[in-house]
Amino acid sequence: MSLVSFDQLLEAGAHFGHMPRKWNPAMAPYIFMERNGIHIIDLHKTVAKIDECAEIIKNMASSGKKILFVGTKRQAKEPIAELAKSVGMPYVTERWPGGMLTNFPTIRKAVKKMGQIDKMREDGTYNNLSKRERLQLDRQQAKLDKNLGSIRDMNRLPNALFVVDVMREHIAIREAQRLGIPVFAIVDTNANPRDIDYVIPANDDSTQAIELIVSAMCQAINEGQVEYKAIKAEKEAEEAAELAPSGRRQRTGARRERIRPANAEGERDEEATETVEEVAQTAEETAPANEEAANQQ
Repeated sequence: MSLVSFDQLLEAGAHFGHMPRKWNPAMAPYIFMERNGIHIIDLHKTVAKIDECAEIIKNMASSGKKILFVGTKRQAKEPIAELAKSVGMPYVTERWPGGMLTNFPTIRKAVKKMGQIDKMREDGTYNNLSKRERLQLDRQQAKLDKNLGSIRDMNRLPNALFVVDVMREHIAIREAQRLGIPVFAIVDTNANPRDIDYVIPANDDSTQAIELIVSAMCQAINEGQVEYKAIKAEKEAEEAAELAPSGRRQRTGARRERIRPANAEGERDEEATETVEEVAQTAEETAPANEEAANQQ
């Protein structure tokens, strides 16, 4: 069953495109008709593309991969922040920092700076600074948190991008293409779909349409994460089962090693006792002969 229905997209206004004079001819396969001076998007193809993208994203999430959500326009900020945060995925809703993918080590240094400031607050170093230094740190932390706070937990490059408004986020798409990162995107009639790996034709100016499509992707991610946790738990159980028998053998061998020294000590005691008895018997046998020799003298 489809994650999003035709009627839901229709109510959200996902079928409204741009004026014909602004259209991109590459979007012709996804346009149903022109009406009242605007292009109408074929929502049947939109539903099919949503299901296709959701299945691919679900497979990525079930492998433990990360998807970075990008939407800096006003209509996309709130739904992307809420939905991406609900499934633990990184997102960018403020200005795209240039080189965030192609110059990722530098971005990670800025994120680590945020962690250092937090650590200073915890260990009391922050309180020992002057008022001016504290004010500078506060401003720096506020700026970093605004631009990079949503990717604080992203320790490596994302495995995919989900973009809202291809025209606005062209820098992010270009960086992903350079690194070979697949791009999922909501593409309107004025954009070029040839730069996108997985196209979802829809109105990228409608908050309701954006929220509907992004929620479908996050639902697929949630299902994939559940599968990933189940697979991980099974692997851990199998590893524990494999290690359990070997552990028993090791303990049994240790017991044998403990028993062997005890037996060896018992054998040594018996040998020593026998030696003492032999010496005593020999002494008793030689005693009369020694007495006779002494009498003759």
